[in-house]
Amino acid sequence: MDEQKQKNSWPAEEEMILARWQKGKIFSKTLARKSPKGNFVFYEGPPTANAAPGVHHVLARVFKDIIVRFRTMQGYHVERKAGWDTHGLPVELQVEKKLSLKSKPEIETYGIAKFNAECRELVWQFKDDWEKLTERIGFWLDLKHPYITYENDYIESVWKVIAKAHARELLYQGHKVVPYCPRCGTSLSSHEVALGYRKIKEDSVYVKCRVTVGNQFVQKGDFILTWTTTPWTLPGNVALAVHPKLKYVRIEVGGVHYVLAEALVPAVFGAQEHRVLATVPGTQLVGVHYQPLFVGAVDVGDKTVAWTVVPAEFVTATDGTGIVHTAVMYGEDDYRLGEQVGLPKQHTVGLDGKFLPRVTGLAGKYVKAKDTQELIYDHLKRNGAFMQTVLYEHDYPFCWRCDSPLLYYAKDSWFVAMTKVKDELLKNAEQISWVPAHIKEGRFGEWLSGVKDWAISRERYWGTPMPVWRCQTGNSNFKFKISKIDSKLKIKKSKLPQGCGAWQVVGSVAELKNLAKKIPKDLHRPFIDAVTFPCATCGGTMRRVPEVMDVWLDSGSMPFAQYHYPFENEELIDGKLSTTKSKKTYKLPPTSYKLGAQYPADYICEAIDQTRGWFYTLLAVSTIMGKGPSYKNVICLGHINDASGRKMSKSKGNIVNPWDVINKFGTDPLRWYLYTINQPGEAKNFDLKQIDEVVKKVFLILQNVVAFYRLYVPKPKAQVVPPRTDHVLDQWILVRLSQLNGTVTDALSQYGVIEAARPMSDFITDLSTWYVRRSRDRFKAGDPEAIATLGYVLLQTAKLLAPFTPFFAEYVYREVGGKLASVHLEDWPKRESVDPVALEAMTKARAVVTEGLALRMSAGLKVRQPLAAVTGPAIGAELQDIVKEELNVLEYRTGATVALDTAMTDQLRVAGLARELVRCINNLRKAAALTVADRIAVIYDGALDDVLTSHRDEVLRKTNALTITTGTGGEPVTLNDRAILLRISKV
Repeated sequence: MDEQKQKNSWPAEEEMILARWQKGKIFSKTLARKSPKGNFVFYEGPPTANAAPGVHHVLARVFKDIIVRFRTMQGYHVERKAGWDTHGLPVELQVEKKLSLKSKPEIETYGIAKFNAECRELVWQFKDDWEKLTERIGFWLDLKHPYITYENDYIESVWKVIAKAHARELLYQGHKVVPYCPRCGTSLSSHEVALGYRKIKEDSVYVKCRVTVGNQFVQKGDFILTWTTTPWTLPGNVALAVHPKLKYVRIEVGGVHYVLAEALVPAVFGAQEHRVLATVPGTQLVGVHYQPLFVGAVDVGDKTVAWTVVPAEFVTATDGTGIVHTAVMYGEDDYRLGEQVGLPKQHTVGLDGKFLPRVTGLAGKYVKAKDTQELIYDHLKRNGAFMQTVLYEHDYPFCWRCDSPLLYYAKDSWFVAMTKVKDELLKNAEQISWVPAHIKEGRFGEWLSGVKDWAISRERYWGTPMPVWRCQTGNSNFKFKISKIDSKLKIKKSKLPQGCGAWQVVGSVAELKNLAKKIPKDLHRPFIDAVTFPCATCGGTMRRVPEVMDVWLDSGSMPFAQYHYPFENEELIDGKLSTTKSKKTYKLPPTSYKLGAQYPADYICEAIDQTRGWFYTLLAVSTIMGKGPSYKNVICLGHINDASGRKMSKSKGNIVNPWDVINKFGTDPLRWYLYTINQPGEAKNFDLKQIDEVVKKVFLILQNVVAFYRLYVPKPKAQVVPPRTDHVLDQWILVRLSQLNGTVTDALSQYGVIEAARPMSDFITDLSTWYVRRSRDRFKAGDPEAIATLGYVLLQTAKLLAPFTPFFAEYVYREVGGKLASVHLEDWPKRESVDPVALEAMTKARAVVTEGLALRMSAGLKVRQPLAAVTGPAIGAELQDIVKEELNVLEYRTGATVALDTAMTDQLRVAGLARELVRCINNLRKAAALTVADRIAVIYDGALDDVLTSHRDEVLRKTNALTITTGTGGEPVTLNDRAILLRISKV
């Protein structure tokens, strides 16, 4: 079969292998096999099936698969429970688009129950695509018994996490500045914000604040200069902040007096002439009053500190003016400063991201719109407060779900105080091993060292409901509205009693039943919103707060929630028998079962963005639960870009459909490419040309070796033990195999995928281009030792390949007569001892060949032209024979350096012609598509008497010819400088 046909046939071959696996239930059999080493625990990071999988999903899934296949063959039992992440705003946004809903009020008018029903249905939109791709890429996963984050049991386990946080005094509700998406109508956690930063260029504006009450350093009518990259916050300005110890100057420029940081005068005024009137520390500016920028936008009440200069340690002179515009409700530093000095806390922007009615001239305008920004500038100009705008490049956060720019916005949110358990978090993190190793102290470690409290509440609908009930009155934030509950629930406003504001965390369905007597079958909104119970403090009515939880809390809880812990299956997490009765306790096979068998994970794997996503939330939840780290080892993958290094996106039209790749090349070439292109943590420029190279340099080479073996062993029977052989080539390839086994085993045990894969490529090349090529004559002669050696090597190679290329390994295994139903039911090959002397000797011999061939090339001498001798280091007689044959020399001489004797004789020239004749005859055999068993007659027309007189038997033997005689006609060929006619006929 030619190369192109081989490539085209491989995807179809994989399909047939897949069908055999499914018919033979091979995956189930791997789970049922004896597991003398116990359990190896793997956690599947839950994807969302609301979008089709891409090639980047293939990357993560094949990196997961290789390790669990390896550990299974080593004798471990590996549960591979699939999971589905089903909640969250990405799903809601798709439903909004489907239903043409543009805001939260429209959703509530439509009906939360109907809206969430649509969400529940949509999350399975691409489930079949995910399952088909998962199966087709050979990722064996238990798709029939997955955990699903929207199921009641899962929700109940997440509630228990919140209850545990509350019991540890970590849960609180705080009025804090949080990253907020006005489009989605909800806040984000710090790790969510980290997913959406983007470098952008936008206007920064310098603003002149006119002094109304000065002091001995600053006079009325002077301008205090401030600067901001968020012009939309200027209507909310209530103070200017200076660093107490920073040097500030009062300068005159063109007859106007300005105040700013001394160090920033050149940056602001450039080469303009200026005169310094005074230099003072920031403390001397504190208390100066200035004119409000937007009169009436903020009602200060009795806050006399409003619109004054205040001290703040966070102010720097690195950019701007060294004087910070302060809008209390729109920045973390601003809010803390406002709390400290007593600034008014009042919003100028609503939750929809639009200015409130009291902001004259801007009411109803979206704050980040370009035309709104221009209106702000116009206002400043009319009031003499505008100085200039400068384009400013900086990192700005965007919503990772809808791509809208975020606002830092002061509002009530529920938090888990991760800062309180920071030491515990860091201690747990220290026990985790990372690939790449630098992630541990780098990207992940730096994130943990700056950990912030986790904002876990979301003002949305399709999510795990917050398990917090509150007595209505007394809570200034929570205003219960009938419009937020479907009319089907029939709650009447007149029946809403007053209360005391006390709140209570409910940690289980049983607890809620005990409190409320009756609860809905579906724990989602809006049904759970209707559950009430008496307040233990005042007798009022406890109602659930309206928020749902951060979807990352769902995924971070999966080690516990996938088994409905702690309500059942305590033995899988805690290492003790369950104290509760359960109808569906998750049992492991008796051969591998032990207490605490499924916690923590030995291995997880996802892309690098999950350092602040799933990797973090897994650790955060396990820390909250007091369970130490929930995983021990992690491979952190780099992102996939297109062949030019650009990020893949629909708008660029450079997204790669994984099915296109699989249908063209097959799964295993894709898998091998992803394993070997570069280190796992590096970004990968996805190039189809390189996959084609993988096919040629790995798959076709080994496929040809297998075909060669089958040529001499048409009915193979597995060679399961190493053959006894004295031949130096056999001994060498067996040692190389043992060396490879050790390298691959050690590397995979340390999660070094590329370190295991690349030596496999080198071995396959050695097997083909050195062992098989050097052993062809032995195979033609029927040498049983050579045949047994190659059969054994191919069988062991199939086993070593099994985790990497499950389909190709199966093909090789079947072709060499593997005795089991699948190579994936085999044990991992036992490590054999490696003879360094044999390896070193062959290495020397091959080095002589390499240098000798280079010398031939530089001298312009073809390899088919015999030479008198080669000189090289001392090696054994068998190796000398190999070198002589490779270099086509008559004698091997021992010496310190490699050299060729290039003196030419008539005898050597004739021998060279004989080699050329063999080549030409075999080319004719190939063109006639003859097999190795076909015998031929050779007819020639030309001067060959000298060649055939001394080399007739050699030519006949090497071309499988019976006769070689003179005749007329044939193909014109050239033997060095001699032209003849040549033809063959099958006998």
